Amino acid sequence: MSEQHKIRTSVEIYGYTYKLTGTETSGHMRLVASIVDEKMREFHAMNPSLDSSKLAVLAAINTVHDNLKLKEQVEQLENELKKLKG
Repeated sequence: MSEQHKIRTSVEIYGYTYKLTGTETSGHMRLVASIVDEKMREFHAMNPSLDSSKLAVLAAINTVHDNLKLKEQVEQLENELKKLKG
């Protein structure tokens, strides 16, 4: 994709500012960042001794897990729909 179509935005995650570049809207990138920030803070509340790197890994693992479960649900629903359509 050409450089002119990329969106740049700054976000804050767990007290650090990151400059993101992507094809999604700034609002979408800020939403993603806020969810990551929320997950990291949630894990910090459960275990305050973890450093930010470990919190980030836990947030990533949790997010990928959620994503995989959603994909499984979509696949299951698609299979059910195929059966109903006969």
